Amino acid sequence: MEYALFAFGSLFVIVDPIAAVPAFLAMTARDSVSQRLHIARVACLAAVGFLGTFALIGQTLFKVMGITLPALQIAGALILLLIALDMLRAQRSAVQETAEETAAGADKADVAITPLAMPMLAGPGAISTIILLDAQTQGLGQRMVLLACLVGVGLASYITFALASHGARWLSPIAEKIITRFMGLLLAALAVQFMINALKAEGGLLGR
Repeated sequence: MEYALFAFGSLFVIVDPIAAVPAFLAMTARDSVSQRLHIARVACLAAVGFLGTFALIGQTLFKVMGITLPALQIAGALILLLIALDMLRAQRSAVQETAEETAAGADKADVAITPLAMPMLAGPGAISTIILLDAQTQGLGQRMVLLACLVGVGLASYITFALASHGARWLSPIAEKIITRFMGLLLAALAVQFMINALKAEGGLLGR
């Protein structure tokens, strides 16, 4: 249960569907509610599939490339820290999406896969996080828990987009900024923890 809460919280914070709502609405401004729901459903399924693939093969891929886990943890921590600093300023990080990607998405007929699923939901930060979380699993049971948490985050993201599609005014701009800053603080702490774990692991390797 402890690992499940940690994994779900980490993934939800980095995927951050709440902050993606304005871009989602802007890119689907000419679509009906049913079309928006379809786009949201496809985007969330694609993001879950993409991140799930990295959870299953990410470590093997990096081993083949000769990249150690501590190096991956430090690189992932730096990416998460960059995103967290922007979130603390209540801004959508360019690591997750750029203004050019949002503008290009508004002109596309289908924005579900790109840029909504990738890189807005399943960007570099989310990929790094899912691989790092998978590296901390102990046995098949925890790996299945991680995949279940990923599906839960995908479902939560779809619900968020569905509420926005129906024009719900359940979240004011001020509340959104407060939530974004709080999630940024949690993400910054998570990034620092990943870095500490990497330095401890590297110290242990060097001590041998």
